[in-house]
Amino acid sequence: MPHDTSKFGRDKDLFLWIIRRMRLLSTLEVAAALGVTVARVQQMIWAGRLPAQKVGRDYVINEDDLKLVKDRKTGRPPKAQPGTGGKRAAAKRPRGTGAVTKREREKK
Repeated sequence: MPHDTSKFGRDKDLFLWIIRRMRLLSTLEVAAALGVTVARVQQMIWAGRLPAQKVGRDYVINEDDLKLVKDRKTGRPPKAQPGTGGKRAAAKRPRGTGAVTKREREKK
C-alpha cells in the first residue's frame, strides 16, 4: 500500500525511511515471541506495560518495544511461608485461644 507523501515536502525521504524501519507485530506474533498467550499480551497492553496502537479491532506493537517486557518476571509470586506473616500464616489461629470455628461447632 503506497503512502501519500505529498504533504511531507522535504521530509518525504525521512518519512519513508521511518516507515520502512518500523516493524509492526500483531498480538499473536508478540505472544509467540514472548512465549505467552494473546490474552496475556493484551493484559500487558491494557496495563500500560507494552505500548501498542489500535488498528481497527486489533493491536499492533512496534518490534523495538518488545525489549520493554522481554526481561519481565514470569509466573505467579511464591506463596507466603508459614510464620512469615503472609495471608496463609495469618489464617491459622493458635490453639487454646478460646475461639471456636464454625467447623468445630458443627463437630460437637
